[in-house]
Amino acid sequence: MKMQVEIISKECIKPSSPTPPNLKTYKLSLLDQVHLSIYIPVILFYPINQSISHHIVDIVSQRSQLLKQSLSETLTRFYPLAGKVKDDLSIDCNDEGVLYLEAYANCHLRDCLNQPNLASLQQLFPQPMTFTDPVAGDYVAMIKVTSFACGGIAIGVFVCHMVADGTAFSAFLNGWAATARKASELVCPNFDAPSIFIQNDAFSKEAAMTTFSKAYKLGRCIVRRFVFDAPAIASLKAKATSSSVQNPTRVEVVSALLWKCIMAASKATSGIQKPTYMTHSVNFRRRADPQFTDSSMGNLFWGAGALCMAEEIDLPYMVSKLREAIMKIDADLVKSLQGDGGLSKVCELMKATNEALSKIESSYGMNFIAVTSWVNFGIYNIDFGWGKPIWASGVGSSGDSETVFPTAIILMDTKSGDGVEAWVALEKEDMTILAQDNELLAFASLDPSPIE
Repeated sequence: MKMQVEIISKECIKPSSPTPPNLKTYKLSLLDQVHLSIYIPVILFYPINQSISHHIVDIVSQRSQLLKQSLSETLTRFYPLAGKVKDDLSIDCNDEGVLYLEAYANCHLRDCLNQPNLASLQQLFPQPMTFTDPVAGDYVAMIKVTSFACGGIAIGVFVCHMVADGTAFSAFLNGWAATARKASELVCPNFDAPSIFIQNDAFSKEAAMTTFSKAYKLGRCIVRRFVFDAPAIASLKAKATSSSVQNPTRVEVVSALLWKCIMAASKATSGIQKPTYMTHSVNFRRRADPQFTDSSMGNLFWGAGALCMAEEIDLPYMVSKLREAIMKIDADLVKSLQGDGGLSKVCELMKATNEALSKIESSYGMNFIAVTSWVNFGIYNIDFGWGKPIWASGVGSSGDSETVFPTAIILMDTKSGDGVEAWVALEKEDMTILAQDNELLAFASLDPSPIE
């Protein structure tokens, strides 16, 4: 049976206490200015405990009230999320609230997850996913809670990238859940980033888009899930280890293998082995000196760029290239982005990247892959009082459905905590080849059911 989702109610959840007058306008940091402003999506799936004797309707009603009340309390601490976008540089913290939708799905949660597809999962988001920036008057955060016929629920959340990266997004979700289950320690966000990475209205958003538009070039893409379990990752690490990198991480080996196999797929479809530039987002909270906490809000990351020329397709080499790029995101770099000199450093970095890539691209042509890792973000720890999520979805698994998406890889933990789910978006011809790549499929399962 095809899943159909009907919206039952629509309201705005306001903070339980008003935002003080001195905090009514939240100025973005320089790093918030630099990065994309799209909505970050996630869907969390929670089954119902079959041993519960209460009527399903009563349970759903109780959970609904708990979610709304705890969200209201949480928004007092995460106050910018209850506001509206004011302009490119600020949030109007007007306490109008988070858009909150409640919906009903006409199937059981298990049926939805047995063979998930992008078309059906899109219904669980507050609105259709797009890759356009929010404009003045748009919500900073939107939530849709969908109850299934069995009593299970899906919580679909959008938070604007203007105020949060993946780590900050996770801090909000974990903070909301901790409030709901009345945890002894609540998550208290830190909003110091704008005073450290100084906003500059001379910064050109268009200049940033020139740099990032290649890495995030939109196309008609197919999205598929490649799931690496713990034994596969252990084998990959052994294969990727070299004198240069003796202890590769699971993120590094999965990223490098996908990089290698995507290059092979591109060559098979185009007949040309083009250089491929991978941009890997690196959370620098713990690389900074002094460190930032995981509950520090804003965009505290930078892109590590690694280039693989056509003749250099070798897994240990690609892991070492990736490690080399990631290690450049260090305390010195973070320091250079701070204060009044931050803008000149940002411009210097973007100019150097543009010049280097343009020279190669004009000679050989080039492919681009953008990688975002949510590994170790604690997504599977988000417990509202009825257990941890059975699955967390960032985008969806689309089968043969094309959607507008950048050529990108999103890495997430598996529920067991020791594997990696890679959500890969590629143009259809390349994905057809990638999905049949024997080297990749020796380590990864393609679109497996998340609840097996």
